Amino acid sequence: MNGIMLVGSAIIIFFLAYRLYGRWLLKTWGFDPNAKTPAYKYEDGQDFTPASKFTVFSHQFTSITGAGPVTGPIIAAMYGWLPAFLWIIFGGIFFGAVQDFTALYASVKNQGKSMGMLIEQYIGKTGRRLFLLFCWLFSLLVIAAFGDIVANTFNGFAADGTLVTPNAAAASISMLFIFVAVAFGIFTKKVNPSEKLRFVIGIVLLLIMLAVGIAFPIYLDRMSWLYIVFIYIFVAAVMPMWILKQPRDYLSAFLLLAMILGGVVGVLAVNPTINMPAFVGFTVGGKDLFPILFITIACGAVSGFHSLVSSGTSSKTISNEKDMLFVGYGSMLVESVLGVVSLVIVCSAATGGHLPEGTPFQIFSTAVAGFFSLFGMPHDIANCIMTMCVSALALTTLDAVARIGRMSFQELFTVDNTQEMNTVQKICTNKYFSTIITLVFGYLLCLGGYMNIWPLFGAANQLLSALVLISLAVFLKTTGCKGFMLYIPMIVMFCVTLTALVEAVYGIFVKLSAGQFTFTVDGLQLIVAIALMVLAISVALHCGKELINPKEKVKAELNH
Repeated sequence: MNGIMLVGSAIIIFFLAYRLYGRWLLKTWGFDPNAKTPAYKYEDGQDFTPASKFTVFSHQFTSITGAGPVTGPIIAAMYGWLPAFLWIIFGGIFFGAVQDFTALYASVKNQGKSMGMLIEQYIGKTGRRLFLLFCWLFSLLVIAAFGDIVANTFNGFAADGTLVTPNAAAASISMLFIFVAVAFGIFTKKVNPSEKLRFVIGIVLLLIMLAVGIAFPIYLDRMSWLYIVFIYIFVAAVMPMWILKQPRDYLSAFLLLAMILGGVVGVLAVNPTINMPAFVGFTVGGKDLFPILFITIACGAVSGFHSLVSSGTSSKTISNEKDMLFVGYGSMLVESVLGVVSLVIVCSAATGGHLPEGTPFQIFSTAVAGFFSLFGMPHDIANCIMTMCVSALALTTLDAVARIGRMSFQELFTVDNTQEMNTVQKICTNKYFSTIITLVFGYLLCLGGYMNIWPLFGAANQLLSALVLISLAVFLKTTGCKGFMLYIPMIVMFCVTLTALVEAVYGIFVKLSAGQFTFTVDGLQLIVAIALMVLAISVALHCGKELINPKEKVKAELNH
C-alpha cells in the first residue's frame, strides 16, 4: 500500500459523500435560500454578524480543526493503518459531518440558538441546564489541553536553555496575527471589499506576517506564554466576532488549507510507502482498540466540540441557508482529509512496523516541512511555517472554546424574563465575569499538563458528541424531519465514550491506591470525570424520553 492510494481514495470518497449524501440530507430536511437568517434577524454587532460563505467556512474550519486530526490518527496508527483509515472515512462521513451539519441546521432554523437552548426548546429546562453544565465543564478541559499545547509550542527555550527559533518565530507570527486581524476586521467592516479583493489582501498580509515573524522571533518561556495566551483568549471571548475572531479565522484558514494542500501534494509527489501493517491487533501496549481508537481519533472523524461551534458561533453568522452544507458538512470533510494525510505521514515514517519517535506534532511538522523543502523552500523556513500551522490549529480552537465556555456559563443562569434575575444571576450572566470564571478553572486544570488532560478530554469530547446526536434526533423527530441517520452514530458514541470514561476513572483510582495521586491534577480530573458521566447519563435519559414520546411538532421557526 502507498500514500497516493490512501489519500487519493479518501479525497474521492469525501467528494462523492459531499455531493451525494450531504446534498441528500439538505434536500431531505429542506432549506429556504430566501429566508432571513438569524445573522440578519438579530444582528447586534457582537455575536450575530452576517458574513460571506467563505468567511463562515473559515471560522468553522479553523475552530474545529484543532490538534485532533493530527494527533489522533498518528497515535491510533499503533493498531495499524486500516482501522484508523476506516474510522476516519466512515466516521467523517456518517458521524462527524452529519453531526456538525445537523447542529448548524437546527440552530439556523431556530433563531441561532446554541445546543443548550435548543435542548430547552425541544426537551425541557432540566435537560438544558444539565447539558450546559456538561458543556461548560468540557470547555474547561479544552482550554486546559490546548492552552498547554500553545504555550509549549511558543516556548522559545529548550530544556538546556538553548534558543528554539522556529517556536519563537511562530509565536511572533501569532502575535502579529492578532493585531493584523483587528485591523483587517475593521477594514472589511468599514469598506466591505469584494470577496476577491479580500482574498488578495488576506494572502498579502499572510506573507508579510510570515516574513516579519521569521525575521523577528520572540523568545519567552512556557509560563510567560501561558499568561499571554490566557489574556488573549479572554479578549477574544468578549470582543465582537467581526473585529477579531472572524478576520483571524479568515486569515488562519489560508495557512491551514496551505498546510493540508502541502501535505496532499507532498504525498502525491513522493508517494511514500506505508511501512505499518494494515492491522496490528485488537490490543496494543495494553490498550484495547475498543474504545481507544474511537476516542483517540476525534476531530478527524467525529467531535462533540464541533457541534458547539456550529450552533454557538457559526449559526449566528450564516448569511444564507444554502451555505449551511458547505460550512457544516464540508468543513468536517476537509478536516478528515487532514486526518488521512496525518495517518499516511506517520505510517510512511515507520520502520519495521514500529512508529517513529517524537510527539505527533513533531512527526507531522517534520514530514510536511520536508515536503515543502522538495519545492525549493529552505528547511528552516518550512519548519517555522509548520510550527506556526500547528500553533494556529490549537489557538483558533482555544479562542473559540473560550467564547463558547463563556456563553455556556451565561446561559446556565439565564432566565426568560431578565427583569426577574437576582443579583447572582446578573453577575453570572455578565460576559466579563463568566469569561473570567471559565478561564480561571481552565488555567487550574492546565497546570496538570496537556498529556494528563488529553485522555479525559478525548472521552468527554466524544461523549458530548453522543449527547448532541441524541438531542438532534429529538429535534428532527419533533419537527417532523427524518432522523434515522443519527440513531446508529449516537448509540455507538454513547457506548464507546462511557466505556472510556469508566476506564479513565478506574485509572485514577489505581493511582490513588498506588500512592501516586495528586489532588491538583488527578483530583480535579476525577471530579470532572465523575461529573461528566453523571450529567451525560442524566441528559441522555431526558433526551431518550423525548425521543420515544416527542412533544407536539414544533414548526414555528422552521422554513420548510
